[in-house]
Amino acid sequence: MKYFVLTLGCQMNISDSERLVTVLEGMGYAPAQKEEEADLLGVIACSVRQKAIDKVYMKIHKWNRMKEQRPVITFLTGCVLPADREKFLKLFDLVFTTNELPGLPELLSQYGVVTPYALQEQQKKSTPPARQPGDMLSLTRLAQETADGNDRSVLDRLWEIEPSLHSPFEAFVPIQNGCDKFCTYCAVPYTRGREVSRPSGEVLEEIAGLLERGYKSITLLGQNVNSYGLDKKGKEITFARLLERIGGMADATGRRIWVYFTSPHPRDMGPDVVDAIASHPSLAKQIHLPLQAGDDEVLRRMNRKHTVDDYRRIVRYIREQLPQTTLFTDIIVGFPGETEEQFEHTRQVLREMEFNMAYIAVYSPRPGTVSARRKDDVPMKVKKDRLHRLTTDLEESALRATRAMLQRTATLLVTGKDRKDGYLSGHTEGRIPVRFLSPGGDTSLIGKFVTVNITSVAPFSMEGELVSVEEEIWQESTK
Repeated sequence: MKYFVLTLGCQMNISDSERLVTVLEGMGYAPAQKEEEADLLGVIACSVRQKAIDKVYMKIHKWNRMKEQRPVITFLTGCVLPADREKFLKLFDLVFTTNELPGLPELLSQYGVVTPYALQEQQKKSTPPARQPGDMLSLTRLAQETADGNDRSVLDRLWEIEPSLHSPFEAFVPIQNGCDKFCTYCAVPYTRGREVSRPSGEVLEEIAGLLERGYKSITLLGQNVNSYGLDKKGKEITFARLLERIGGMADATGRRIWVYFTSPHPRDMGPDVVDAIASHPSLAKQIHLPLQAGDDEVLRRMNRKHTVDDYRRIVRYIREQLPQTTLFTDIIVGFPGETEEQFEHTRQVLREMEFNMAYIAVYSPRPGTVSARRKDDVPMKVKKDRLHRLTTDLEESALRATRAMLQRTATLLVTGKDRKDGYLSGHTEGRIPVRFLSPGGDTSLIGKFVTVNITSVAPFSMEGELVSVEEEIWQESTK
């Protein structure tokens, strides 16, 4: 039996998909190269953008037509708004939250799907074997355990599923889930719930395992990573302290490691986080700090709980303590009521901050959010014009940064083949994409750190020539 999963949305969804794969393969399923070969078809959805939801509709209509030819089971999980969920319940065979993933084997079994897992369960005694201290929970135990009589949350048990990592050198590690900020445009509090911090002991244990296996890039994930521990005051360490612990562990390996995190919220971004990054070479010098708008009135209507000056003070401290850091952000144009003057304020702030990258989105109302109850009064033509102008401003500031790298060397982690024939691609510590000619098409460089000389630049990427390959001395000491 084979499965096919389409993953949409952010890195958190990708991380969830890695745990989903563990569950499916633990049930006896194997991955299908094409969806036409699969017996089980699933989507990890994203209600944050309408385009992603449109893709879900396209897929499920195709898959339901496939049922006319042969039996298939379809499922939907991920970030799904209640309004979208109600519609999808009529189209998919199974709809469940990511928190309910540990119970997927039971759901499929009850649906009448015969898998090696289901046959194995029929032969088991009613009482499962006791779990040994420190053991990873088995899929069977995860499916059987309930919250009754134990203080482990549903999310804790989800996080205990060992992920089937997508890469042998880059990994995502969830540390927090959900959001308490309730920005008026955002679907996350309604799709992932309130903020829940993962136990730091489990986070550090997972990080230690990745370091032992030689991972070079690790990204800590959460909707508001720097809110980490605030839901467990007095019982958990802060985000800054967690970074310090992780940075110390990575530094102690004696090799190059880049530890990232995404995404923080400006309201909770304090100097202690910046100081932690400055203190540890392994904590990557790249920060993604969502601005969303450069006008205080628009920020108020968005319920962002920070002002432009608040944001400006944070960035000023980052620039002072981490001058080499690249700064990324998110911006929404055409939010309800946004005037031309307010948009110009956003343009001014973008130019002032000199972002290396900004993910600029045209506002679209999401059902169930506060802003969806307001009139979407900025015409699409105006939204697209503002998107174009802001993108042009961004290109100018980003190009100044990449031009400064011309004829200089840069270290990058090689991540794969480039679309340009004969080239490999990777990214710098600051997550700026770089491609370079691979001598003889040598793909053995993928997953390694290399030094390149930058020979040409574009606003958001660079091209270079290979200078050297970093030796992986650490492998000798760990054999």
